[in-house]
Amino acid sequence: MSEPREFKNELSDHAGETYFEDGLKLRGTYSSKLQGAIQNLLQILESRAENDGSDNSVYTGTAGYALLHLHAALKLKESHRQFHLSKATEWLKISLKRRKGSRVTFLCGDAGPFAIGAVLAHEIGNAKSQQEYIMQLEQLCDTVCSDKELPDELLYGRCGYLSSLMFVQKYCGVDSISRDCVIRVVQAVLKSGKKLSREQRCSHPLMYEWHGKPYLGAAHGLAGIYYILLQVKEPTLQEEIHQLVRPCIDFMLTLQFASGNCPSSIGSSSGDKLVHWCHGAPGWVHMFGLAYQIFKDKRYLQAAKDCGQVVWKRGLLRKGYGLCHGTAGNAYTFLTLYKLTGEEKYVHYAYKFAEWCCDYGKHGCRTPDRPYSMFEGMAGTIYFLIDMLVPSQTAFPTCEFSPLINERVTGRL
Repeated sequence: MSEPREFKNELSDHAGETYFEDGLKLRGTYSSKLQGAIQNLLQILESRAENDGSDNSVYTGTAGYALLHLHAALKLKESHRQFHLSKATEWLKISLKRRKGSRVTFLCGDAGPFAIGAVLAHEIGNAKSQQEYIMQLEQLCDTVCSDKELPDELLYGRCGYLSSLMFVQKYCGVDSISRDCVIRVVQAVLKSGKKLSREQRCSHPLMYEWHGKPYLGAAHGLAGIYYILLQVKEPTLQEEIHQLVRPCIDFMLTLQFASGNCPSSIGSSSGDKLVHWCHGAPGWVHMFGLAYQIFKDKRYLQAAKDCGQVVWKRGLLRKGYGLCHGTAGNAYTFLTLYKLTGEEKYVHYAYKFAEWCCDYGKHGCRTPDRPYSMFEGMAGTIYFLIDMLVPSQTAFPTCEFSPLINERVTGRL
């Protein structure tokens, strides 16, 4: 009999605890524990972060460390800001020196370091450098739109490039990125999806595959693509996107397991097993949540809540503590649900997963290939713990750009 993929969740359920001291930040007792773990893990990362020259990506390489320190500069105490901006700059320089030029996405290509560079320059106040990074980023647009072999998914495809444009727009302003660039990429994604849908005679208007397989999750599949498309801010595209994506979300509803989990691909032989951001409910909840915000269909809200239940039950993963297939990535499920509903029980669930992450390395989890990286290892866990300090202002890194709005949450702001 194979080993379970997750630890049995014996964490206490919500019993009415109040987590906020000022309506926004966590109360001191909760916050202090997280801040202690953040500083401890940052010290470990500082001494062990991998710099072997083989990987410059956000996903598992040096650009991921730059992103973490940029995040820390934006979120932690003002007195720590300059230190983290300096560290982000150091890691970004290392990443840019190792550009391979073979990939174009935020997570696994050159677009990630360029986008981080633009935002870092914006925060430092270097307008010239910001424009240079944006120019380099936009120069990838022709390749993204014309390469017929390029997929459309988040890790290696067009939506991964689109997410880098959105990242810059989020921090530098919508007008910082060329409208033409955004429009061309979105149109390429829609054209590709329509074509495959027609060829396969699908019931929904946008269909995508990766390596010939109909993946469904956030990393390589439909959930990630639809989620990115729903966040496009270009007003001339939004009506078409909504008309095309909504029936696709309805199709996704029909695939959700009774447990609340979601399959990794159409016809998957693995069944109801994977509860990861990359494959499973933790990656779908963001799509369902945003769809509910846009279309006001309560079926999407219920689907998002069902995702939350299976993640609470089966989300403490033996694979580790990371973002892609670990406990930290799964915890963003609850933060999305909190922002969506305003129900404090979801802050409790997220905090309990955060406490688990504070005991990093003590549970007997497997060691990932890149144990200190952003999406497999410690850097991503630290990123989550920093986010957890202000639950209403969290965002899953590199793909969440349109904040969910709930009166019970925004009322605290």
